[in-house]
Amino acid sequence: MTAPRLTALGAIEHPTRQRPSLGDIRRDLGPLEIGNGLVALIFSASGPIAVILAAATAGNLSPDETSSWILGAFLGNGLLTLFLTWLYRTPYAFFWTIPGTVLVGDALTHLAFAEVIGAYIATAVLVFLLGWTGLIGRFMAVLPPTIVQAMVAGIFLHFGLGLIEVAIDDPPIVLPMILVFVLLSINHPAVKRIARFAPAVAVAAIFGTALAFLLGRVSEGILDNGIFAQPELIMPQFSWAAMVELVLPLAITVVVVQNGQGVAVLTAAGHRPGVNLASAAAGLVSLPMAFIGNVTTCLAGPTNALIISGPDRSRHYAAAMVTAIGAIAVGLASPAFVGFMLAMPTSFIAALAGIAMLNSLKNAFLAGFSGQYPFGALVCFLITVSEFKFLSITSPFWGLIIGCAIAFIMDDRASK
Repeated sequence: MTAPRLTALGAIEHPTRQRPSLGDIRRDLGPLEIGNGLVALIFSASGPIAVILAAATAGNLSPDETSSWILGAFLGNGLLTLFLTWLYRTPYAFFWTIPGTVLVGDALTHLAFAEVIGAYIATAVLVFLLGWTGLIGRFMAVLPPTIVQAMVAGIFLHFGLGLIEVAIDDPPIVLPMILVFVLLSINHPAVKRIARFAPAVAVAAIFGTALAFLLGRVSEGILDNGIFAQPELIMPQFSWAAMVELVLPLAITVVVVQNGQGVAVLTAAGHRPGVNLASAAAGLVSLPMAFIGNVTTCLAGPTNALIISGPDRSRHYAAAMVTAIGAIAVGLASPAFVGFMLAMPTSFIAALAGIAMLNSLKNAFLAGFSGQYPFGALVCFLITVSEFKFLSITSPFWGLIIGCAIAFIMDDRASK
């Protein structure tokens, strides 16, 4: 394979589609796209927020530092998502790395936040260079798509299992949401016409929210932390301890696992996302956002999966724009929005995520286990769901590596 040609943009993939005009956006922005975009936003602003709050608690961060972190997570990623989605006319939803946030939470128990910020900056530079030089694109090009999709299926599986668990634990909230989703997903022309204006997932979310209020399940104190967020500038401290513990695991998690997952999801839907673009953009935006506390950015697989769940591929970008604009608004008013989401029952959040991810989970299974390298895909899937961790790197990365090795050793050589 020849080395990528480096220009001012390096090996970053160039746009191939005409940028949408305001008229194009108005035409392509229907109820389904608005619903999918909002569901993707709700997903990103609910469970993943709890991961940030847990990490902040572990590090004894002040409320101002935590609010600043969440501001950067939504505002920076919302602006990046909006710009790249418009420039490439392709859904590019960026949010923060959840496994990386868990890793940071562990590190904050013995590292100062300033040291972690220093590691964020070093990681951002490394992630950008991997994309700009094209190295990550060359690496991802040799990974079999079926094994990558098996990894995605393993990552998404817990959303489906979580739906079953909360349906058993909290049927008054969850079972009506599932029933609404099923009724609006029936394969009948009349139902399909209704679902075009009342998307199943969005209606299930509205129904669940109404139930939570009617049953008195919404906690008080939504506005206890105010409405608008303010950035808190945090000066970095560069230490070898933080660099060794965080930089390489964070970089691998972002460029291989998270971006790989996002690229695989978009590719399965018929898009042609740029692997080098995803890495370079994530690194470039992560650099300034690090100074206000935000962990490294990535091309978010679950969020993109929710955005592209509509049948018309040419309109997916419009749903991504809804998510982006919503993320910017959430970032500016993060204390109020996060307060609202955390006031909702945890079963509602888990049910909404599970219902919304069902179609993407089905597609990942079909793509992962209906093509080449079936044994390698199976091993990749099993390792991914095992939550195995080694060298502070989580199971999806090891699932990819070991799955590829098993495919080479055990799968039919005629299919290689």
